[in-house]
Amino acid sequence: MARKEEQQSDTPTKQGRFAQIRQVFAASRKADPTIPWWMLLAFLAVLAVGAGIGALVGHWVYALVLSFPLGLLAATLVLSRMAERAAYRSLEGQPGAAGAALGALRRGWFFDQQPVAVDGARGTRPEDVAGAAFVYRALGRPGIVLIAEGPDARRGKLLVQERKKVERVAPGVPVISVVVGDGADQVPVRKLSGKLTRMKPVLTKEEVSAVNKRLKSLGGLRPPIPAGMDPMRARVDRKAMRGR
Repeated sequence: MARKEEQQSDTPTKQGRFAQIRQVFAASRKADPTIPWWMLLAFLAVLAVGAGIGALVGHWVYALVLSFPLGLLAATLVLSRMAERAAYRSLEGQPGAAGAALGALRRGWFFDQQPVAVDGARGTRPEDVAGAAFVYRALGRPGIVLIAEGPDARRGKLLVQERKKVERVAPGVPVISVVVGDGADQVPVRKLSGKLTRMKPVLTKEEVSAVNKRLKSLGGLRPPIPAGMDPMRARVDRKAMRGR
């Protein structure tokens, strides 16, 4: 079980904020070429409003200078929102999308971006996961959340199996099932993190830590993950979008 904020000891030195913004901008522009124009529009709109207010009070030049950093901030916020949407669009319909989307969860959640259960062919090729079902596990104050994706029959069987496992090691703890998809009673991948964070908290932080220790006794599935579904290659990281 890995917490999002935890970093490996061999993680490279953190990038500077501007380097992160450039990286996010370059990747997002490939996915949505209109992003630079929306950023420019936001920047100019802030400058125009600032200049207008300054003209009313007789200090438009001073107001324009003050509006410049606010315009940059507005452009960065637009980049953040549109980059997040582009990232989710790239995940939709891809195996492992649910695990990648868990990377957007905020502090207070324990989760693993690799599945804890798989029903389907196992191999190292992307085609090996076609038609497979996956279950991911997250733990927060709302309880234990099992997130499933894949065909109905396989997905349902996996959820039942995983529910029995977690109820055995953590009796009395709420277990919530969430199915990722675009069908009825399913949660689109772009709304997954929001769905989890809006759940009603029922556990204290101390109880969450205690349950996490129990869940660790279950271990985790470590199948060979095909390159086509590796969540670490397509994870949604809001911190990187905002700049740390």
